[in-house]
This record gives sequence, structure tokens and C-alpha cells, in this order.
Amino acid sequence: MIKNKIIAMALLCLSMHIMVSAQTTDPDEKKELKFNLNKEGSKYFKFTIANQVWIRFNESNPGTMVNSVNKPQTFDIGIRRLRFQVIGQIHEKFLIYVQFGINNFTALSPRKFGDFFHDAIVEYTPVKTKTFSLSLGTGLAAWTGHSRFSSPGIASFLGIDAPLYQQSTNDATDQFFRKLAVYIKGKVWKFDYRFILADPFTITSSNLFDSNISQYANFTPIGRSIQPSGYLSFQFFDQESNQTPYAIGTYHGTKKVLNIGTGFQFQQDAMWYSRTGTDTTFANMFLVGADVFYDTYLGKNKDWAFSLYGAYNYYNFGPGYLRQIGVMNPGQSIAAGTPTINGTGNAFPMIGTGHTGYLQTGLMLPKKWFGKKTFTMMPYFCTQVAKWDRLNDVMATFDAGINFLFDSHRYKMTLNYQNRPVYENVNFTQMERKSSVILQFQVAI
Repeated sequence: MIKNKIIAMALLCLSMHIMVSAQTTDPDEKKELKFNLNKEGSKYFKFTIANQVWIRFNESNPGTMVNSVNKPQTFDIGIRRLRFQVIGQIHEKFLIYVQFGINNFTALSPRKFGDFFHDAIVEYTPVKTKTFSLSLGTGLAAWTGHSRFSSPGIASFLGIDAPLYQQSTNDATDQFFRKLAVYIKGKVWKFDYRFILADPFTITSSNLFDSNISQYANFTPIGRSIQPSGYLSFQFFDQESNQTPYAIGTYHGTKKVLNIGTGFQFQQDAMWYSRTGTDTTFANMFLVGADVFYDTYLGKNKDWAFSLYGAYNYYNFGPGYLRQIGVMNPGQSIAAGTPTINGTGNAFPMIGTGHTGYLQTGLMLPKKWFGKKTFTMMPYFCTQVAKWDRLNDVMATFDAGINFLFDSHRYKMTLNYQNRPVYENVNFTQMERKSSVILQFQVAI
């Protein structure tokens, strides 16, 4: 842990040194922390820092307990994400990429704990032309299938967060969706492709591990296998960078992008369940998705921006698989006898075996409306609608909010309202709905 702290401080100090040494007479001219290794700038080290802090009020799920006290509502402050990135194009064909940081740090978290390496990859690019590129990489990587936002760019979200259900094995057989993997990626004309062979972590090292087997599928502790995945998209207009695996949430009118994509993720015998209560049956994990992303400027002066993302996913984790997820969960435990399946805090059945769709859209207003050169607003709406096999009612969540953009994604505040369902644990039908309100502060350099 001490070594991790030293590394983090070293990265921070080096980033600050580069920022100060690279200042110009106009501070707005410097938009990134970059240190060139040659005159052409083709070899460089680039650093980024991003911090997202949430102030939140939440209507708790029934039975939510905090410090042995029932909490129908909670108020908390937390660091949703703090990240440091280093991108080193140290050779025309070799790249190193490292990301370090912390997620979901609140007053309930263990103190002086939680920072870790998110990414640590090396990459070799033997071919790179205007119409074709091929890169081979390996390490702890976020490259994965099956959808655009399976690897979301954390500083560029349209809404308060990414469609997290697309991180389908998050912290079950991966580390916040990163895995030790080897991958190929690149571009062919307007096609962008990636194919990954991951060596997933064993479920026994996860906090989600349950040694009990039941009629409902769950990740098995017996055996392990390689996990292939891939994603292919066709990019009609402006081409997006694929230097890192992280997809941009919205460009705020700086690009015209229309992409359609499809992908998959598979692992043989990843799940287990029991048909009779005395047998052990294994099932494959098979996930597929298709999506469309449209992000463009609007208006005669191109001072408006519109963003739309839609996705369909079919998940097969085996019979009855259902996972409750509560982002930066403000609850600690659930009172005995509570007749719900959601669990504590703000959790709801986000991932399962079955069908799900997602839609998000937003509209950025012209800066001239506010008489400012950089400030504007961008209201948005997001929804996930799923028919999980285990539930007898449709699962639907809704988010609506507004981004206050002081300089695009670099400095912004977000006010978000979310409404989510609560299900009872006998007939698996919806019994009520709960809400939360979040105010986010973000700085990303």
C-alpha cells in the first residue's frame, strides 16, 4: 500500500511539473498535460487527472441498515472516481498505458484503502496507415466486447454515469471490468475492430463469491477457462480514436459521429447451478449486443449539440441469474425478514439472464444564450428497460438531469434524479419505486 501511495504522488508531482513548465502566456492554450520526447511530438508522455465527487440524497430500499440503525433515507458525500492516467508513445510502434486510482470512497469505506491499478498495458503497432491499422497489446486491460460502453470514458459521460449494466462481469471475474488479457485492435477503412482473449479472475477472490449452489445460476468456483470477446463498429462520419479502450460519452459538438456496432462475450462453463438440489450443472456465459451512437453539432453556427445512444443486449448467464447493484451503495446491510430481493441502500436488479435495452439522449444549448465563451448547459435523459427471466415484471430505471458545463467535460457540475424499482421476494413482482438525487462536481485535465 505504501508503494501505491508513493507511485500516486510521483505521478501527481510529475504531472504538475509538466503543467507548470509547459505554460504559455494564454493559459487557455494548454489543454493537456503532455511532454514531447521529440521535436515532431510523435513521441511523448501524456498525463490526465480526473476527479468526480458526489453529494447524494437517497430513498433507501426497505430494510436498509447503517451502523445497526434502520435508515429510510440517507445523505452522503463520496468520491465516485479519482483517476491518474499515463499514456506513453515512447516509440513509433510501442505504447505504454497505465491508470491508477480509486472508486466509490465514502464515509463507510475502509480508511487508507482502495487505490489500485486499473490498467497496465503495453502495445505494439506493426501497421498504421490512413485506411488500415493493427495493434497487439497485453496486460491488465479494459479492452473487451460486447458493447460500446463496456469500456466507458469516465470523464465524458453524457449523464451522471455510464450504462453500468454493460460492465456485465464487473468485480465478479474481473477488476472493475479490467482483465489480464491479450488483444488485437485497429481500423479497416471505416470499420473499427477489437478482439480479446481474457484470462478472467477466479470468483473465489471476489466479494461476490457465494459457495452455495442453488437453482439459480451463479459464477462457479470449479475450473476456469479463457474468455473471448469482441466488438466491431462502422463509423460513418468522423472517425473516433481507439488509442485507449475508453469510449467517449459525448463530444459536445466538436465531432459529427454516427456509429453502429455489435459485439459478444463468451466463457465456457463459467456458471453453475443445481437442477435437483443434489446435482451440479454447468452453463456457458454468452452475452451479445448491438448499439448505435449519434453525436453531432447542430444549428447554422454549429453552436448546438445533440447526442443519442441506444443499445440492445441479450445476456445468458444461465437459469435465473440476477445481480443487484447499488452504485457507491450508501447502505451496509439488510434487516432480517425484509421481503425484497433488492438488498440494501440503492441496489436494484441491474444485470441478469434475459433481454435489456438502454437509451440516453441529450441536447447542448448554445453558449451565446448565457453570454459566456465557455459556459453552457446540457439536459439529458437515460433509461434502462429489461425483461429478466427471474422477474415477473419488467425492470425499468430512469435518470434525468442537467450538465452545467464550464469548459466542456474539463470543469462541470451535474444534477441528476434517478427512479428505480423494488421487487418483493416471493412472486418477484414490483412492489414500489425509490428515488435518489445526486449533485456531482467534476474536474478532468
